[in-house]
Order: sequence, then structure tokens, then C-alpha cells
Amino acid sequence: MELEQAIRGRRTNKVYRPEPVPRPVLEQLFDLARWAPNHHLTNPWRFRVVGPRSLERLKQADRDGARKLDRAPTLVAVSAVQIGDELADEEDLLASAVAAYIVLLAAHARGIASYWRTPRVLRTQEGRDALGMPAGERVIGLLHLGYSDREWSPPPRADAGEVVRFLE
Repeated sequence: MELEQAIRGRRTNKVYRPEPVPRPVLEQLFDLARWAPNHHLTNPWRFRVVGPRSLERLKQADRDGARKLDRAPTLVAVSAVQIGDELADEEDLLASAVAAYIVLLAAHARGIASYWRTPRVLRTQEGRDALGMPAGERVIGLLHLGYSDREWSPPPRADAGEVVRFLE
């Protein structure tokens, strides 16, 4: 798949077939994520593939939104290591978001549908504990991954001229 096709074709998907993404494929996605730009090569991103016991703990922590956790057969929690330096932490947070998006694009290129959520439960201590996330990490989001049985149309996007300014 060409890069521009991957960027324009990736969609948020909320309906999946039941089979999970195989571990070797997930490992390929995480290997590609390592190429995200990051200041001083800190590699601040952390990926946690949510297994059955972790998922159950997360559902217990998120009683109101637990049904959304069942949408996709494969869930990946993404976080960024934070060291307490304001500038470095911001750079590492943004680098980790780029790494997460690389996972989404690489998944799409392999025929895997995705959905990036930022559920409130991951900002609670109970939710963080369910995933073994230490205090020194900041949540980026929860990636839902799986195979879809349908095609999604692209939503309308703002024209580039509406969001770009060329400064003198």
C-alpha cells in the first residue's frame, strides 16, 4: 500500500470480526513504531497488549464504558514515559502519539481495522493498575485493532487552505 493511500484510507472502525490480531503481526507493528521521531532517542512509548485477565480488570474499573472495551478483539494501551522535565515530557508525549499513529497506519496497510480511543478509565488509578501502568507514564490512548467485515467511507475533511497559513 502506498503511503498516501494508507493515510487517506485509514478509518475509525467500531465493528470487528472476533479473531484477534496475531502476535507476530502485532510485533511487526510495534517494530515499525520504533521509527517515530523522538528527541534524544528516548524511545518513550510503551505498548501494552491487553490480555483476558487485564481486560477483565479494566472492565471492572470502567463499569460505565465496559461494553466499548468489547468492540475489538485486540486492545493495545499506549503511554509515554515522563521524567518530570516539562520540555522533554512534552516532546516524549508527542513522539509517543506519533508512534501510536504509526501502529494504526501499519495495521491499515495489513488490512487491520482500528479505532483510537482515550477512555476516561485509563486516567483513573484503578484503570492504570489494571494495566500495570506506573505513575511515571502518561496515557496516550487505547488502540482497538481487528479485522472488519465492512468498508468505511471517509468523513469530510477541512480543505488544507482552511487550516494552513504561510507566514512571511
